[in-house]
Amino acid sequence: MSKKLLVLMSIFLVVVILFTGCTSPADDTSGEPEDTTEGTKDTGEKKILRTNNSSEPGSLDPPLAQGTHESWILTNVFEGLMTYDENGEMVYGMAEDYEVSEDGLTYTFTIRDGVTWTNGDPVTAHDFEFSWKRALDPELAADYAHQLYYIKGGEAYNSGEGSRDDVGVTALDDKTLEVTLESPTAYFAELTAFYTYFPVNKNVVESNPDWAKNAETHVSNGPFKLVEWKHNDQILIEKNEDYYNADKIKLDGVDFDILEDQNTAWQKYSGGEYDLLVDVPTSVVYQLQQQENPELRIGEQVGTYYYNVNPDVKPFNNVKIRKALSMALDRETIVTDITQGGQIPAEGVVPLGLKDENGNDFRDGVGNLIEYDPEGAKALLDEGLAEEGMTLEEFNNNGYVLLYNTSESHKKIAQAAQEMWRTALGIEIGLENVEFQVKLDREKSGDYDISRAGWIGDYMDPMTILDLWWSESAFNDVNYNNPEYDALILESKSTNDQNIRMENMRQAERMLMEDMPVISVYFYTQPYVQKPNVEGIYKVPIRYPGITYADITE
Repeated sequence: MSKKLLVLMSIFLVVVILFTGCTSPADDTSGEPEDTTEGTKDTGEKKILRTNNSSEPGSLDPPLAQGTHESWILTNVFEGLMTYDENGEMVYGMAEDYEVSEDGLTYTFTIRDGVTWTNGDPVTAHDFEFSWKRALDPELAADYAHQLYYIKGGEAYNSGEGSRDDVGVTALDDKTLEVTLESPTAYFAELTAFYTYFPVNKNVVESNPDWAKNAETHVSNGPFKLVEWKHNDQILIEKNEDYYNADKIKLDGVDFDILEDQNTAWQKYSGGEYDLLVDVPTSVVYQLQQQENPELRIGEQVGTYYYNVNPDVKPFNNVKIRKALSMALDRETIVTDITQGGQIPAEGVVPLGLKDENGNDFRDGVGNLIEYDPEGAKALLDEGLAEEGMTLEEFNNNGYVLLYNTSESHKKIAQAAQEMWRTALGIEIGLENVEFQVKLDREKSGDYDISRAGWIGDYMDPMTILDLWWSESAFNDVNYNNPEYDALILESKSTNDQNIRMENMRQAERMLMEDMPVISVYFYTQPYVQKPNVEGIYKVPIRYPGITYADITE
């Protein structure tokens, strides 16, 4: 067992009595936590789980989703070929079986009998073929289209260099989907549980381009269905009685508020208005830890909290400046005094919890690639500024800003970074908070100096994060472009030889941390709280807490 895992487990044993997995950092609030044991609000005969989604979804059309503010809803109203069961284990979803050819290039999925869309249409292999090719269509401009590049012809079609007909996805009949890959991909079946691979109803999409914008026209195939969407206010989903596993779904529905303010959400939970809350203020997490409150869970989360540094903004184009910013951050203080949710100071970009070719933690095989050295950081800053022909006074007069999305937790972390940079380097960095979707849009357009970012893995392989800085990735918001890095990533994607894959990815991470386009801060956990009468919440390290099979008892 790795040293880091032992440390993490010891933290969990001290701060929680009962836990199921891990998630993301919480924010802060004022005052003492109130009594959190109040029962569920009377909803008549129906069992309605009440919680908060924290941000308005940009889209509830699977290929257009960009983050957890959408995926938490999508994973409950849609389902892919594979999915997760009530224990958080990977199981068959819309597929009842699949076969893989000896060369690992061809997957043949068989669709379950009797599965339907919420409008009564049958779910067929043709829907999957349509959906995956639609996600790759360059005109759709799906940010996650690159997740389908494993499919033969997928990248060529998406980049405009190939045709739709050449994409290796074919419905042989209503029940049989044949998929041909570019190269063997060990985690391909797991990818089909990710939301970009979710199907959409071909007839509905083709007849109404705006089908996903409102509950009245929304059609899905999962355990729940969308019944109301008050934009920027509330989302309601209810049990899909026609779901093939409906007898295992105990909730009648889930009500999601859309509140960005963590303090308000916490007050609703502590006042008995919510049964579950994922985005918990950091000071509350700390207080609940001290009380050993059994409502607190510290969930496992494969993810990294980091800062983008825009290389198109002088002097951040200079690697010495970027390294100076990184070396001046006291990550131990950030996780101990600010986030307070069992997070681990980052040692690179690849988080804990992902295995290498020998079944050991990938992180242990790479080692710590991050250094805390305030004096060395100041020397590097001076060298970098000199190379850019800029004085410290000129730097401070330029009004550089750290952008973060509205959250007390992000604010406190940003304030800590701001002070550490001021103290160690003598630089002044302003702070700006905006709504989450606004932040995402500004990062895409390059309208930032430094920005808060975070990534939760999409599948259990180091590639889930290293792929972000491949030069053609839609999420490469720092426009990192290193041909050697790209070559390592592409070779790792094109072979099933785990020795080659893992060694390439180790080299790629070292290269990334040498170039420092992003500054890793910490590895996530996901503190969340649930009422004593809520059961069946499970935690997959690459997802928000699973509520599909939850129950509310008396």
